[in-house]
Amino acid sequence: MNAAHQGPPQDNPPLTIWIGFVAMMVGNFMAILDIQIVASSIASIQAGVSASRDEISWVQTAYLIAEVIGIPLSGFLGRALGTRILFCISSLAFSAASLLCAFAWDINSLIIFRALQGFSGAAMIPTTMATLYLIFPARQQPMAGAMIGMVATLAPSIGPTLGGYVSETLGWRALFWINLAPGLIVTAVIWNYLKIGAANFSLLKKIDIPGLIGLALFLGAAEYVLEEGPSNDWFADGEISFWALVSLTGAALFFWRAFAAETPVVDLRPFKTPTFAVGATLAFILGVGLFASIFLTPLFLGSVRGYNALQIGHTMFVQGAVMFIGAPVFGRLGRTLQDTRWLGAAGFVLVTISCWLQSQLTAEAGFWQFAYPQMFRGLGLMMTFTSVMQPALQSLPPQLVHSGAGLFNTIRNVGGAFGIAGMTTLQNHAYALHRQELYTALDPQNPHVQAMMAGMQAYLAQNNAIDPVRQSLLYYSQILDREALVMTFNDQFLFLAIITFLSTFAIFFLRRPQTKPAPAAAAAMVME
Repeated sequence: MNAAHQGPPQDNPPLTIWIGFVAMMVGNFMAILDIQIVASSIASIQAGVSASRDEISWVQTAYLIAEVIGIPLSGFLGRALGTRILFCISSLAFSAASLLCAFAWDINSLIIFRALQGFSGAAMIPTTMATLYLIFPARQQPMAGAMIGMVATLAPSIGPTLGGYVSETLGWRALFWINLAPGLIVTAVIWNYLKIGAANFSLLKKIDIPGLIGLALFLGAAEYVLEEGPSNDWFADGEISFWALVSLTGAALFFWRAFAAETPVVDLRPFKTPTFAVGATLAFILGVGLFASIFLTPLFLGSVRGYNALQIGHTMFVQGAVMFIGAPVFGRLGRTLQDTRWLGAAGFVLVTISCWLQSQLTAEAGFWQFAYPQMFRGLGLMMTFTSVMQPALQSLPPQLVHSGAGLFNTIRNVGGAFGIAGMTTLQNHAYALHRQELYTALDPQNPHVQAMMAGMQAYLAQNNAIDPVRQSLLYYSQILDREALVMTFNDQFLFLAIITFLSTFAIFFLRRPQTKPAPAAAAAMVME
C-alpha cells in the first residue's frame, strides 16, 4: 500500500496532474452531454425502437433516476475505492453501457441500458469537483473551477446542436457508440497519469444496506414524480401519489440511517458548515435556471416556430460558444479578485436579464431574438457557477470534500428536476388561462377581426378550398392558440427572472473564498 502524502497541495502540480484533470473534464463532458443529445433526438430514437410516446419518455427518465441515485453515493465510493479507481470504473462502465445502448434491440433493453449508463456515469462529475480541491492550491482553483463550470454549463447548451447533427447524419445509435472511444481514452489517461486517491476497501464491508435502499427509494421515486407529475395532473393521479409516498418512506429510512449508521452511504456533515449550506441552496437555484432555460428554449423553437433538431441546435449554439470563450477569462478573474461573490452576484443579474429578455418573445422570434439572451445567460451561468462552487467546497475539511461534491451536484440536479417540473406545470395552467382569455375577448364585430377573416376567406376561395368560412375559423383559432402559447412561454421566463434576481442577494451569505493555500488537503490522496 502506498503512503499518503501529508503535505498541502503542491504550489505547481506536475504536468501529469493537469493531463489527468483534463481527462476528467472530458469524462464529465460525456456524462452531462449524454442527457441533452438524447433529449434533442428522442423522436428518432422512438421511431428506431418502435416505442409509444409514454414508453420513449423512460429513455430519459431511467437515466435521470439512476444518475440522481449514483451522484450522492459517489462520496462513499470515493472514500472506499479512492479517486483514481472510482473514476476509472465509472468511465469504463459508462462506455460499456453506452455501447449496450447502441445495440439495444427494443425499448425495454434500451431503458435498462440507459439506467446503467446514468448510474455508472454519475460518479464522474462530483469526483472531478472533489479532485480540484484536493490537488490544486487555492491560487489555481479558480482557473480549474472555471473549467468545471464551463463543462457543467456548456455540455447542456451544445447538446441539442450535437444531438441533432449526429442523429440526422449518422443515425440515432451513433448518439451512444460515439462515447466508446473517448471513454476508453479517458480511462487509460486517468489510470496512467492521475495516480491519486487512497483506497479504503474495508469500508465496502460496512456499507449501510438499509440506508442505500432508502436513498434509492427517496431520490429515485422523487425524480419519477417530478418527471411524470406535470403530465398526469400530479396527485390527482393514483400512480403519482403512490410514488410520492414511496419517496417519503425512502426519505424517512435514508435520514434515519444517515444519522444512526456508523458508516452512512451519504455523509450529511457538510451541511453543518454554513457556507456549504448556502452554496448548496444556490446550487439548487442554478439547477433551476440552467435546466429550465435549456428545457424551455428548444420547446419554444419547436412548438411555436416549427424548428427541427438541427435548427434548434444552431439557434442555441450561441450560449455554448460564449461559455467556451469566457471560461479562461473568468478563471483569471477568479484568481485576481479578492472577493468573487461580487462576480457571482453579477452573474445572477446577467441570468436575470437573459430571462427577462426572453419574457418579451413574439411568435416571429428567431435566431437574433435568442442570441443576446443566450449570451447574457452563458456569461452569467459561468460567473455564478464558479463563484458558488468555490467557496462552498473550499469551506469543507479535506475528509468531507468528496461527500460535499456529491451533495452539491445532487442538489443542483434536483433543482433542475424541480425547475422543469415547475415550468411544465406552469405551462399547463398558464396556457389554459391565456387561451380562455383570448377566446373570451374575441369580438366578431371588431372591424380588425372582420377584415382578417374576410381576407382569409377570399384567399381560401381563390385556392378552391372546401368551405372557406369554416377553414378560416380554424385558421384563426390556430393563431389564437399560438399566441396563447407565446404568452405562456413569456410567463415562464418572467418567473425564472424573478427567482434568479432574488437569489442575487443570497450569494453574500457565502463566506469569502480563501486566498491562501488550503491546509493539508492532500492528506486524502495518494501519490503513487
